[in-house]
Amino acid sequence: MANRNRNFIITIDGPSGAGKSTISKKIASRLNISYIDTGAMYRSVAWATLKQGIDLSATAELEQLLKNIKIRFQAAGEKNLVFCNEHEVTDAIRTPQMDQLASAVSGIPLVRDALLPLQRDAAKDCSAIIDGRDAGTVIFPEAGLKIYLDADISARARRRLKDQADTASINLQSVTKALAERDAADSSRAQAPLRMADDAILIDSTKLNIDEVCEKILALFFEHFQDISHEQTTTDKNC
Repeated sequence: MANRNRNFIITIDGPSGAGKSTISKKIASRLNISYIDTGAMYRSVAWATLKQGIDLSATAELEQLLKNIKIRFQAAGEKNLVFCNEHEVTDAIRTPQMDQLASAVSGIPLVRDALLPLQRDAAKDCSAIIDGRDAGTVIFPEAGLKIYLDADISARARRRLKDQADTASINLQSVTKALAERDAADSSRAQAPLRMADDAILIDSTKLNIDEVCEKILALFFEHFQDISHEQTTTDKNC
């Protein structure tokens, strides 16, 4: 950014299938800022537990895994590659099996406590957009712009089914059921439940396409950060 003393944080929270990751990647590209996918971090932990054969109730083993785990992101065009312990897991963590395991992993306080400083450190010295379920309520409660992206469950299920079109044995009914279960688990967990921050702005994406949602968020961004021009966000990067 041209104004190098002013980093900014945008958070996008919301349920599965609302379009958080897709929208966040496009906004990050448009504003030339970092994108931090907190959901991918929980999925990476889930992938690592499965790969190492760790039972989620085995506290000591899980503790050891979290102490040594390394998760990083790498931009590759419009794709955000995810690496866990130097294994590229971008596609491996986006399966129905990982959906369910990540939901279980994200409800474990030990895991949330371990990932919180990593999530905050990832945006410590730069401007960034962060998506998740507690990005604006817990990870960055001081964020300058908070979005809560939602959509009705039928729209979210159709999107998720499209994303997982190559996966066998799934259909709209099973995807809808899985999303409803994930919504219930995320909203009812004791630590950092899914909820809309008091100062977040609700965007319902049910009847909006990706570009329309992006334009709404960009308009809000330039309204909230009025000293940052359109030209500055495309010519300079803050980290």
